[in-house]
Amino acid sequence: MNRHPMLRHPVRAALFASTLLAAMPAHAEHLRYSVVSNGEKVGFIDADVQGSRVAIEYDVKNNGRGPTMRESIELGRDGLPLRWELDGKATFGGEVHERFARDGATVRWTDSMGEKQAAASGPALYVGQNASPWALGLYARALLKDADGRMPAFPGGELAIEKLGPATIGKGKYQAYSISGIDLSPEMILLDAKGELFATLDSGGATVREGHEAEVPALNELGTSLTAARYAALQKRFARTIDAPVRIRNVRVFDPASGKLGDPVSVIFAHGRITGIQPLDEPATPGEALVDGKGGTLLAGLHDMHSHIGLESAMLYIAAGVTSVRDMGNHNDFLPGLIDRIGKGEVAGPRITANGFLEGRSPYSARHGIVVDSEAAALDAVRWYAARGYWQIKIYNSMNPAWVPAIAQEAKRLGMGLTGHVPAFTNADAMIAAGYDEITHINQLMLGWVLDIKEDTRTPLRLTAMRRTAGLDLDTPRVKATLDTMVAKHIALDPTAVTLELLMLSRDGKPAPAVASYIDHLPIGLQRRRRQGIAPLTEPGDDAAYQGAFDAVKRVVKRLHDRGVTLLPGTDDGTGLSVHRELEIYGEAGIPAADVLRIGTIGPERYMGNDQELGSIERGKRADFLLLPGNPLADLTELHRIAMVVKDGTIYFPSEIYPAFGVKPFAEAPAITLPTTKPAPATTSGGDSHDAADEFL
Repeated sequence: MNRHPMLRHPVRAALFASTLLAAMPAHAEHLRYSVVSNGEKVGFIDADVQGSRVAIEYDVKNNGRGPTMRESIELGRDGLPLRWELDGKATFGGEVHERFARDGATVRWTDSMGEKQAAASGPALYVGQNASPWALGLYARALLKDADGRMPAFPGGELAIEKLGPATIGKGKYQAYSISGIDLSPEMILLDAKGELFATLDSGGATVREGHEAEVPALNELGTSLTAARYAALQKRFARTIDAPVRIRNVRVFDPASGKLGDPVSVIFAHGRITGIQPLDEPATPGEALVDGKGGTLLAGLHDMHSHIGLESAMLYIAAGVTSVRDMGNHNDFLPGLIDRIGKGEVAGPRITANGFLEGRSPYSARHGIVVDSEAAALDAVRWYAARGYWQIKIYNSMNPAWVPAIAQEAKRLGMGLTGHVPAFTNADAMIAAGYDEITHINQLMLGWVLDIKEDTRTPLRLTAMRRTAGLDLDTPRVKATLDTMVAKHIALDPTAVTLELLMLSRDGKPAPAVASYIDHLPIGLQRRRRQGIAPLTEPGDDAAYQGAFDAVKRVVKRLHDRGVTLLPGTDDGTGLSVHRELEIYGEAGIPAADVLRIGTIGPERYMGNDQELGSIERGKRADFLLLPGNPLADLTELHRIAMVVKDGTIYFPSEIYPAFGVKPFAEAPAITLPTTKPAPATTSGGDSHDAADEFL
């Protein structure tokens, strides 16, 4: 039996129980919530409270997927759950049968990792692996009754609550709180005067009490404001902008041209630009700051070519050495503000290239970007994005394939490219012929080789049908024809292999391969999700089929690389760490490590026309790079161990940032010595008083 180390406070437990007695529900109450995304209702929560018993129905369907769950909770006299049962289907259809029970000083739970139990000599909260947002109100009420607003959690970690202040939404007055310890970023909520959950706060949607759906824009504005304030404060804590040249001594620079690490040198930057790469014994000039590189590797900033960025992920990207991203679809009223905040230095984040998300109207539509129901509306959306400087149009699953040629023509007329998913009821070959410059997600490419065109990929079929690619012969005429066309037309691919690995190879009770090398660094809520199966295993051979399918993914990646197709490292994730794993997968596929590092650094910049500014460490380029203690050419997992990140000349130490997200750091920060003297000012000669223009005569 595993004893929880923080539950040894019997006196505190007795006090806690007495103070929470009044909080125990003693009446009947029926609460309904709407789940809203991009202005549309996509699900609901129905919570029926009958004294100490709560019955919950939770159902969400957004982008053709979402959980369907029933929860049954029995509360004790202390207001904490005595029993908690969760049954239903997870986001991608996997079966859920989760149980929790507290009997005296023993707690037992069953989740995707099996049956476990622990001793509990004091109050603690169970963090439901598949719980609905209603649980946040339960956690908040318990934490608010605790003297210090903190409480141990099962199966591990600690939850804490912070009061963010009062908020007026519509005609109602609420209190805003954040709850940390569940995931990478705190959960922000509003409680009403009775302490019941009124809404969750986000930048692009909300879960809100039924009847208040019209107030979601105000909730989004509040959520964005509170989140921005948090990350502005973190930026002030962690960003180091030094008003002097900075010399990083004793580093080996990765050169994408040769694919090798150079001899130890010093790299100097000032005013956001690299000002020199000098021999190691070159003396520093007066007034420089010094960083001890300890013989580590200096690598140009990484690029995530498939991001859906938020305020939370923006700082995580920096901690992971990802200094540039391409946003592949966002909430159009949010992204410009984030770009502006990052540009002004108010919050930390990578530079962002924005793509315009364009979706067709259907019951399966994704609810962000612009959703259209006609070709004319689609062309209007293209023009809207073009006028605002978006780089490409991204097509999504429910788009009518017949409209794509006109969309492509209009996008290119206005100077934009076209990328995206392969819409339902067509295939990659047809979309390339219609005008695609690039395919997003390698499964969108591969499914065209195994699906009947009548099958509906607006559903999770676009994941589960990948089982059919196990043992795929890449030399069949159908596959070769697609690859030949991609080579001839210079069609790029954004594989997001790491997301497919997560979706197809996650299994209950085991660390997902996508995070296995660093799962113990993650907060408990995220660890639990990454030990849970995602793709449903409904047939005896499904596990082997998915394993074989991911092997096929790697073989396709390698074949494309060998034939000169541009691979764009994207993740469809916001941790930044997934970029590292994406690149590792390319290495496991057989692509040489030097080529992998090129793909992660200079490759995206060449594709986007930014390689004169970014992608390599050269004098005059932007000071965007990361410091690794070891050699990533010898081991690509070294990419996790980032000691320092520089973006536009601003210095960040991941070892300082990660604890703010509940992440255990991967490497220590390097020693830095600030200048003791100011640089000598430039002098001007006296003498002649002739006009300065005379110098050019």
